Amino acid sequence: MANDEHVALLKKGVDAWNKWRGENPNIRPDLRGANLRGANLRGADLREANVREANLRQANLRGANLRGANLRQANLRGATLRRANLREAVLREADLREANLSGATLRRANLRGADLRRGKLRRANLGRANLEEAILRRANLSGANLSEANLRRADLRGAELRRANLGWANLEEAILRRADLRGANLTRANLRDALLGRAHILDVSLTEADLRGASLEAAALVDTDFTGANLTGSHVYGISAWRLKLDRRTKQQNLVITRDDEPAITVDNIEVAQLIYLLLHNEKIRDVIDTIGKKGVLLLGRFTEGRMMVLERLRDKLRDLGFVPMVFNFDKPETKDFTETVRLLCNLSKFVIVDITNPRSAPLELQATVPDYMVPFAPILQRGEQPFSMFVDLQNKYDWVLQPVVGYPSVERLIEVLEDKVVRPAEAKFNELLARRTKLLCVENV
Repeated sequence: MANDEHVALLKKGVDAWNKWRGENPNIRPDLRGANLRGANLRGADLREANVREANLRQANLRGANLRGANLRQANLRGATLRRANLREAVLREADLREANLSGATLRRANLRGADLRRGKLRRANLGRANLEEAILRRANLSGANLSEANLRRADLRGAELRRANLGWANLEEAILRRADLRGANLTRANLRDALLGRAHILDVSLTEADLRGASLEAAALVDTDFTGANLTGSHVYGISAWRLKLDRRTKQQNLVITRDDEPAITVDNIEVAQLIYLLLHNEKIRDVIDTIGKKGVLLLGRFTEGRMMVLERLRDKLRDLGFVPMVFNFDKPETKDFTETVRLLCNLSKFVIVDITNPRSAPLELQATVPDYMVPFAPILQRGEQPFSMFVDLQNKYDWVLQPVVGYPSVERLIEVLEDKVVRPAEAKFNELLARRTKLLCVENV
């Protein structure tokens, strides 16, 4: 319980209280559970005071110094018109766990290092609070409710905002550099011109959020939901983007992929932004992509335990010939991305060697890739086996499926003839297809 003497001194007025504090600098005021509803505490010296569970509803704390104060579970909820006034208050390192600050005025308040994380019973409530230009550097707001809060131009550098609710919050021009936003809800939040450089934006909901002109430089974006969000003109230099959730309503126009001191280059897709920048500035990556296109060979087939030798020998021989083998083994569990993976690898390959020995090897995958990709497909077949029934149709319809099928009696014989019977015909077909694709348009003038 509160110290009755301390409460009585405070109720005499701020001037008397501050004079007593100045004369007794080593005393830590005990105001636990005190009823200070509606009290005028403007400019009060409440440094390191224990105000835990105190009732401060409708209190005027404008300019009060609460540095290091314990406000855990304190009720600072403001009424509709008479909200608790903490404007310009100093709450550095204050304990505000589970405190109710709903609708409170904290404009330009200093909450640097304050503890506003979710407690055992409930979360700190700052719903609709006015935190415009407030200092919240390295504040712990994990799990806090900041829905509809006004955080315009607030300084949240290094703040802990994991699982915080920032739905509909105004974060326009807010500084969120190095903030931890993992699991936070920012649905329909206004982040226009906000600075989020190097922030951790993992598993975050930014559904319908306004990020126009925001800086996301070097931010980590993993499993982030940008459904319906507006990213127009945002700065995405150095981002790490993985498994983003985007839809047709997501606006991604004019994303700036360069630093402020470089000539501006813009793209219209956040997922390809990092790749485009790397291609422009990293010669090694350009070489890697060029190498795949010239030397990548995809090996398709059903390489069960008894046929792994075929795979290993093929792979070794292709390496000896200077190629980069990529293997897709159909003897693995299928997933929803099974066919899409094959399509992507085909598109990256110079040619494809497909082992159609087993009737279950590649029928669906070949039918999903051969019609769409003009890439040489070189079929091989172990002697005595039969390909799936639709394979002949693919050969007759698409000339980039090589004929004849190379039948091999043993792995040793296959390796012996691989260069002459498989690799050279495939390279010849690749050159033919390349010439066909680059052929000049023929125009007949009439």
